[in-house]
Amino acid sequence: MSDKREFLIESPPPHEPRPALVRWLLWSFAVFCLVMGVIGIVVPGLPTTVFILMAGWAAARSSPRLHYWLWNHRLFGPMLRDWSRGGWVSRRAKWSATIVMALCAGILLMSTGAPLWVRIGANACMAGVLFWLWLRPEPPLIEEISQE
Repeated sequence: MSDKREFLIESPPPHEPRPALVRWLLWSFAVFCLVMGVIGIVVPGLPTTVFILMAGWAAARSSPRLHYWLWNHRLFGPMLRDWSRGGWVSRRAKWSATIVMALCAGILLMSTGAPLWVRIGANACMAGVLFWLWLRPEPPLIEEISQE
């Protein structure tokens, strides 16, 4: 399966400078979210995309260097660029999230000692996230862009 989307490396959009303390707090938050997003790659149920989007948001307001690195990263860059161009989420990301959340929901329902209301609540939250995720637009393919 080949990815037919455009792949253009560009500079991220600039943001207003912030006071030093605010920049430091935002940079700390960006690094925390980046670490959580990387952990989320291998830990089922931990949302990689959400943490990377938050890391990109915080980095854009605190560290142009970190933001540029994220923006042009092989794995994280497409997520950030798609989101900034229109809140796009790729179909691959949608299916990945659906499969991982379905596995987590099954494990949660069948093999934990958590109270029933906790299991139902957690599954309802995951269902809500998936509902919202599948309503997000997908990035256009190159053919769609060139036909306009």
